[in-house]
Amino acid sequence: MSHWPLTPDDITRPAYRSLAKAIAAAISAGNLRTGDRLPTHRQLAWELDVSVQTVSRAYEELIRADLVVGEVGRGTFVNSLQPDTLETPWHSTAATLPRFDLSIMTPVALPEVDRAWAQTLSDISGDLGPDITYELRPEIIAERYADMATGWLARCGLVVGTRRVLITNGMTPAMFVALSSALVPGDIIATEALTTHTLMQAARLLNLQLQGIACDERGMIPEALAAAVEEAAGQMKAVFLMPAGAGPNPRVMDRTRRDALAKVALETGLTVLESDPLGPLPARRVAPVSSIVPRQGFYFTGLTKCLSPGLRLGFLVMPEGLFEHVTNRHLSTSWMVTPLIAEIARHWIESGTADRVLAVHRIELAARNRLAQSILGPQCEGGLHNLHRWLHLPPQVDEDTFISRASEQSVAVAAGSGFAVTDHRPAVRVCLGAGGRRDLERALRTLAQVVPII
Repeated sequence: MSHWPLTPDDITRPAYRSLAKAIAAAISAGNLRTGDRLPTHRQLAWELDVSVQTVSRAYEELIRADLVVGEVGRGTFVNSLQPDTLETPWHSTAATLPRFDLSIMTPVALPEVDRAWAQTLSDISGDLGPDITYELRPEIIAERYADMATGWLARCGLVVGTRRVLITNGMTPAMFVALSSALVPGDIIATEALTTHTLMQAARLLNLQLQGIACDERGMIPEALAAAVEEAAGQMKAVFLMPAGAGPNPRVMDRTRRDALAKVALETGLTVLESDPLGPLPARRVAPVSSIVPRQGFYFTGLTKCLSPGLRLGFLVMPEGLFEHVTNRHLSTSWMVTPLIAEIARHWIESGTADRVLAVHRIELAARNRLAQSILGPQCEGGLHNLHRWLHLPPQVDEDTFISRASEQSVAVAAGSGFAVTDHRPAVRVCLGAGGRRDLERALRTLAQVVPII
């Protein structure tokens, strides 16, 4: 929703947040421009059939975000100094970091991971040749680690040749290259109603538009996607999917739904952008959507979420015949992957270390997810090997109030609104990787106690 002016049908509960998001979207789309004067509080309240207090609160939210500025005696205007900083949905202020930080999605810090790092650094320290410490030619590094990349991707369910693979310094660079390779400014990307915040930021920087598509308990609804493509009249060019449990709502899409969405993509010519941060971490994986549409599918995964945050390496699988096109875009922004990190990753994968780390992560995550489910109950969604769960809040509970009360009890969680492309039911993301299991249990029990007192 990015049009202007607004109508009463555009406002949903909570009304102030819906109004603030609608105005922000209109600013982002250029329908409200720098210096434009917004209606007075009373005028907008009358036009939208809401209270003056609702408009005041929405304007206050926009002022705090530096999107608008209030001038005494003159009114409220679209700010000429738009911020260009990444707004993260997790708690990021180190000075006020709560004791239990469940707001950021990170793997569990396990002794096996520490030992893997120590052993690998010891093993490779005496064998760092010039290819690792001095090489600046991207093609040499790409060739050196090509087999490592395809071997890892096979664990993710994709068997591809090296001319379809690009190695990057993490998943976000891989996603950015895919977006800039497949789309041009003004194109529309279909997404689930809840998606990753990194896509929102990348789309804004590349001047791409996001459109949320209706979902059910199995994920994006194919019929809704097809209808959106038709309504967009040629402007919707891609669909962004997170079908393997890493999305804000950590559902895993079944094979039938994946096939149906792939069919829509084939029939409409949509490019599939498939994000899979967890890679082979979840057991019994379903084949990626990109494997069904190899000629129009981009797939990106990495090692950060499933192995270790320090192992910042990403893999981008591209459609057939696009190697030079995609590689050139990567050269212009990142040049090449960092050889030392790629060497460490190869050692982990080829020595079996990566598979052992995956195994211990699965065991620990299974225990943590069962613990979260038992404490937070059926309103807490997630799979057995997910790094987070999605906690639905009662309709009368405001996200900001819940997060504030949890923070007062030294627990940080991420607001669901930080991942919302369209309006959504109040919820928070509860991450399970930080801290020991005993501390996690304390934090989860605190969250369970917060809802009844609001």
